[in-house]
Amino acid sequence: MRVDVRKGREIETWPTCTQGWPKLRSNRRRISQAHSRFCLLKKIQEKKDKKEMVKPSCEDEKIQESNRNVKRVWFHVANAPLVKLLHVRNWHSVHKDLKSDMKFMKLGTRPDTFYTEQATRSLVSDIPADLVIKINDTTYLLHKSSLLPKCSLLQRLCSDSSDSESVPLELHDMPGGADAFELCSKFCYGVSINISAHNFVPALCAAKLLQMNESIEKGNFVGKLEAFFSSCILEGWKDSIATLQATDRLPEWSENLGITRKCIDSIIEKILTPPPQVKWSYTYTRPGYTRKQHHSVPKDWWTEDVSDLNIDLFRCIIMAIRSTYVLPPQLIGEALHVYACKWLPGLTKLKSSFNSATKIEESKVVNRKILETIVSMIPTDRGSVSAGFLLRLLSISSHLGVSPMTKTELIKRASIQFEEATVSDLLYPSTSSLDQNVYDTELVLAVLESFLKLWKRISPGAVDNRHLLKSIRNVGKLIDSYLQVVARDDNMPVSKFVSLAETVPAIGRLEHDDLYQAINIYLKVHPDLSKADKKRLCGILECQRLTPEVRAHAVKNEFLPLRTVVQLLYFEQEKDSKATTSSKLQKSHDLLQGAKKRPATRDSHGQRSLVNKEEFTRRTSHAESREKGQHKAKPSDGKLALDLERKMVIKGDTEEKGSEKLRGDKEERMSSNKLGLDSKKNIPRARSKKSEHGREK
Repeated sequence: MRVDVRKGREIETWPTCTQGWPKLRSNRRRISQAHSRFCLLKKIQEKKDKKEMVKPSCEDEKIQESNRNVKRVWFHVANAPLVKLLHVRNWHSVHKDLKSDMKFMKLGTRPDTFYTEQATRSLVSDIPADLVIKINDTTYLLHKSSLLPKCSLLQRLCSDSSDSESVPLELHDMPGGADAFELCSKFCYGVSINISAHNFVPALCAAKLLQMNESIEKGNFVGKLEAFFSSCILEGWKDSIATLQATDRLPEWSENLGITRKCIDSIIEKILTPPPQVKWSYTYTRPGYTRKQHHSVPKDWWTEDVSDLNIDLFRCIIMAIRSTYVLPPQLIGEALHVYACKWLPGLTKLKSSFNSATKIEESKVVNRKILETIVSMIPTDRGSVSAGFLLRLLSISSHLGVSPMTKTELIKRASIQFEEATVSDLLYPSTSSLDQNVYDTELVLAVLESFLKLWKRISPGAVDNRHLLKSIRNVGKLIDSYLQVVARDDNMPVSKFVSLAETVPAIGRLEHDDLYQAINIYLKVHPDLSKADKKRLCGILECQRLTPEVRAHAVKNEFLPLRTVVQLLYFEQEKDSKATTSSKLQKSHDLLQGAKKRPATRDSHGQRSLVNKEEFTRRTSHAESREKGQHKAKPSDGKLALDLERKMVIKGDTEEKGSEKLRGDKEERMSSNKLGLDSKKNIPRARSKKSEHGREK
């Protein structure tokens, strides 16, 4: 609750939606009386200036007497209720534009009677003009009695002339030109003027030049402007932006008077304010965003308003914010993205919006400066800006002819985040005048080569190789999808298509299905290719990396050259033969495992039966000889598998034969002992038979 210093009545402020505007707690009768008194005072003042005095009533004379010496004016700043009392001679007030949410100060009560006649500005008056001031191409016919009491500069310039003599003056160096001087002259005459953030800077600079200070007259123009600047402009968000934007026309004056520095400090202070504490209005036109549905303030609420500034002022604000380390890099990157979208139009607009070569060159110079400044302000943190934004800047840089250092930096930054890009991020038109291609494949090739250099440098010492493998395969898939789009370009040469496809290493493609689709599209769009070009184009395709469905389609593709179709058929036959061999080897292996698991049978002498093992060995050798006859011309993977299986069989046989050999030695020793005993028994028998035979003879 506050007290109105003029009437002594209590006032209260509106709710947050219309903060700062007082609501008088009085009935309609009192408001009507106050309004009628004010209108009467205004009418009396106007008639007094025209020397047509109307005698007021007794009550009106008391009101006029109370307001004649000192009139108090209160300012009320939105979001920070503040009452300032100024001793002024003319009644004025501060109003608020509800549409733009910007404040303006109204000074003076007299109607505007300035008129123009043959490049001469004058004022309707019965008194002849005695002061001639020329500013550039405009001449003003004014009166010393109105201007000299408030302007110290004019007092010094007219000090040598008499009062009745007409003095011509030339003020060609007036800041703000004739418009700013006319504001000052209207203030001296008491003509009604409105001071806002848009005309504050030239008005203050002109008043400073004319030395309209408080030392000359109390309540002079400079004092009123400075109070309005500190109480209203610096307290508002859009007012500070508009005032800082107006300093472009008078940069030196604004810097010397401290306007630029104070506005920048006020803007930075508001940007660093936490979003829940933001109560002022701001511009936010993101697609799909409505304030009725989103009650909370977005973190990047300030980016669109700041993008209205020129690149130098924008850079000052961004660098000051970065030095505080309060806002995250992603928010800084979003501000850069909004600024670039507003000030860097597309390439088609750059080519068609200007007719003359001079205007095109001037536009290129301005946009080149903006682009190079934006690139220098991009935070070093990865992810602060998107890969698509970097690629767009890179495509525009080729047209604007930026410095090689800037282009190299863009290529490096884009290659770091290349795996995050999409196909639409790569589809930029070619900027070369000699190149008739629709798409700029050279740009994509440069970023891809930079990515591969970085990938090769990181991969040897990487801790997590899975991430690196995933990143390069994502890039390979991205390039294949990009090739499917550029293959539809009628002017795309085979050399560029093949060079871009071959740049992706073999590890970057798990399958060649996407690459086959790109080649198929290219062959359909370019049916008049020569045999050599078709051979070169299909030479980058590896048949063994195609899925069975795609391979079946490729065999029936009439656009593929005969050589590629033969390779596909041969690969299919070889694959079938390998499948047959592997199935046979699997059966042999199963037989071997079954022979090992069967219980061993013993013969009449107690020896283990090896019939099954001999049969398996015979069958295996027969299969090996047959496969050897079929594939004698070249070594194959099936032979390697056979050798491996053979080694496994021999190893198992060796282990069993070792144990069998030990048993065989024991049995052999036992049998030899038996044979020795039997021989000793047989010798005497033979001798006895021989003697008996002799006896018979």
